[in-house]
Amino acid sequence: MAKYDKADLERRMEGAVDSLKGDFSGLRTGRANTTLLDPVMVEVYGSQMPLNQVASVSAPEPRMLSVQVWDKSNVQPVEKAIRSAGLGLNPISDGTTLRLPIPDLTEERRKDLAKLAGTYAENARIAIRNVRRDGNESLKEDEKKKEMSEDERKRGEDEVQKLTDRMIKLIDEELARKEKDIMAQ
Repeated sequence: MAKYDKADLERRMEGAVDSLKGDFSGLRTGRANTTLLDPVMVEVYGSQMPLNQVASVSAPEPRMLSVQVWDKSNVQPVEKAIRSAGLGLNPISDGTTLRLPIPDLTEERRKDLAKLAGTYAENARIAIRNVRRDGNESLKEDEKKKEMSEDERKRGEDEVQKLTDRMIKLIDEELARKEKDIMAQ
């Protein structure tokens, strides 16, 4: 195993927080957000392609998304992919443009989304704790190889724990912000 590297641990933990932010951006709140359609895959030209490779997505109004399909022959597959993506959206076709009104969220759907946000946050916490474990293991290994003293190892473990606590706090703040966003209306 490599020597203890605090910068690498911090980079990996920040990666988990960034990943969580990406997951959160895909969670629907009451407002139109173009990232909502990021997970949609469209079957065109004999293969699955991300929606953003066959159309451009915009949010012309706070409660409306607009999908401009580049190739007229792909309008039906795009419409089908959006309907079957489980996002609760019903596209309205207008030539090569699909309009997607964003419906109000029911109380039950809000609770489901908040629960899903909690799951995403817990997965990020687990990732952070795994990075902490890796850091502590490399510290113990460095001590075993006589590359650092026991005191240095303990100081290193304290550093790793402080970093972990800071990242977990960031995750909790992001979760609280997202839950507030989801439940507000």
